Amino acid sequence: MTTKELLLELARKYHQEVAAEDDFKPGVTPLLPAGAVLAEDDRIALVEAALELRINTGGASRKFESRFARYYGLRKAHLVNSGSSANLLAASALTSPLLEDRRLEPGDEVITVAAGFPTTVNPIVQNGLTPVFVDVELGTYNATAERVAEAIGPRTRAIMMAHALGNPFEVAEIAALAEERELFLVEDNCDAVGSTYRGRLTGTFGDFATVSFYPAHHLTMGEGGCVLTDNLALARIIESLRDWGRDCWCEPGEDNKCMKRFSYQMGDLPHGYDHKYIFSHVGYNLKATDLQGALGLTQLEKLPDFVDARRRNWRRLREALDGLPGLLLPSATPGSDPSWFGFVLTVRPDAPFTRKELVDFLEARRIGTRRFFASNLTRHPAYLDRPHRIVGDLTNSDTITESSFWIGVHPRLTGEMVDYMAGSIKEFVSGRH
Repeated sequence: MTTKELLLELARKYHQEVAAEDDFKPGVTPLLPAGAVLAEDDRIALVEAALELRINTGGASRKFESRFARYYGLRKAHLVNSGSSANLLAASALTSPLLEDRRLEPGDEVITVAAGFPTTVNPIVQNGLTPVFVDVELGTYNATAERVAEAIGPRTRAIMMAHALGNPFEVAEIAALAEERELFLVEDNCDAVGSTYRGRLTGTFGDFATVSFYPAHHLTMGEGGCVLTDNLALARIIESLRDWGRDCWCEPGEDNKCMKRFSYQMGDLPHGYDHKYIFSHVGYNLKATDLQGALGLTQLEKLPDFVDARRRNWRRLREALDGLPGLLLPSATPGSDPSWFGFVLTVRPDAPFTRKELVDFLEARRIGTRRFFASNLTRHPAYLDRPHRIVGDLTNSDTITESSFWIGVHPRLTGEMVDYMAGSIKEFVSGRH
């Protein structure tokens, strides 16, 4: 046995020693709203990558990109260091000079929703673009194609929206609207890996899709994210922006794959300037490492089971709480099969209890809760003085701000745990009626 084989065998034994979970103790064991499922093969993949000092982007990262793109049936996937960076790259790519007359300019508008997580909106603002906020529907927590259509104005150039907590928005209709009006569509698919709309995976309708691999999400690399597209020209822009803005497409450590490395003349540079050091975008360095890629590969193999568990746990909660007074339960967008990120509850205005009272009760029972991310973003100090436009009122987004929260459905939760969560909610509600 080689030293490496010995170390990997020891890592397996270590995992078996530390990975055994204690029995579930209601009211004692914390039931977090989100959590990664990390198995023995995940630990071994990380240890092996570390032993081989694969500390930058390399073969595992590229293999993950290829397999993840294949999962979606898309041509290109670019691994990045976070889902937030994925959104930043997608929005920034729309401002590339390579898009010529389709390029978004400062002040151009991007339609988005008011209720959500900031990283869908921040890249719009960071690129000098103007977010146009629309309201969402209670129950699905998504905007509709009708709301988006009403928001289109003379300077509207793109739509950038997230599938809310894994529940698809009307993405086929909104994609058709975008095509008709010559708008770009960016699907923030960070919470919805494995979700389908009209039998088709979310993330395959837009010009770009973005994914997060933060531990709370469907797959994890610890940190990490991905930008996917079926458009090779857009993929080339993403790659450039991700990799410092470089024009060269050789991987780090490779040279002269095009056989023209010293034959280019670009910008005001002299003819023959080294193409490895020609920059066509004002870019970033947002690459991931091969440790993340190695973990992503083992996680990807488990994705079908993870998606099944999320759907199963969500259904178990939905059936157990059906008809409970005082609460609006979540519902899937018609025509969709969500790969749920969480289970949203909204306390009705006529309920004899408040959101805070219910949340305090659940937290006291070690049942973790989360707000609907930032809820109405337009009410946060970060956005009060930023240029934006609001179409219609944001009544539902305000209701979410005051009255909504969510609990977990992730694969670490067992049926017994889900039943305890449901039973606790029912006990609380029955005690208030």
